[in-house]
Amino acid sequence: MSNLGLAAMEVSAAHQTFLAFDFGLKRTGVAVGNRMLRSATPQGTIAAEGDARFTHVHKRITEWQPDALVVGVPFHPDGAAHENTLRAKKFARQLRGRFGLSVYEVDERYSTTEALQAGARDADAAAACIILDQFLRSLP
Repeated sequence: MSNLGLAAMEVSAAHQTFLAFDFGLKRTGVAVGNRMLRSATPQGTIAAEGDARFTHVHKRITEWQPDALVVGVPFHPDGAAHENTLRAKKFARQLRGRFGLSVYEVDERYSTTEALQAGARDADAAAACIILDQFLRSLP
């Protein structure tokens, strides 16, 4: 996976617990983690589209009470944006607007491939976990 580009991203020290999403049109992987342990745990995949997805997201936010959210944003191998890049960024904006939490966008190139290569049974949740693990390890 490539550099997350977090040098330019200020992450508040008050943000200790994070809920991460590996956004997809039909499935969105979810993971939870915290800054102190610098590790994440997969939390299953949300198999819903459109507004129905946000009902499930709300349940996860209520359950885990995160301080902030992390959304994986995919790019082509050369760093160019594509259709799913724009969809993931829109999802991040919707999360900010609906839930009023800080949302950190990170480059998630190859996270699903990495999850599949590791033999994950739920590749989407494992990808969210990989995204969050890298995010947490990058924090000061």
